[in-house]
Amino acid sequence: MNAFIEWSALAQVLVAGILVGAGIPALFALGLRLLAGATPHRAEAGATRAPGDIAQASGAVPRPGPARLASAVACLAVVVGAVVTGLVVVVSGGH
Repeated sequence: MNAFIEWSALAQVLVAGILVGAGIPALFALGLRLLAGATPHRAEAGATRAPGDIAQASGAVPRPGPARLASAVACLAVVVGAVVTGLVVVVSGGH
């Protein structure tokens, strides 16, 4: 231990800052990306479409599958939980 710096406390603050500052926004972005369906590829000029390809013809984006939807909900639930926990800590006085 240095006389001026408590290295363990500095490491705890660094890890918490990385988790909250980068981890939570990354989880939010991942959750949104998982919610977004796969975008249809734009047809090349002059390319023909299959007769039954209604989704691509109308420009509709297909919904994500159940696994992607469950993963997105889990990611966004962790983000909401972190925000609520932060609000509770701040409102309670931060101690």
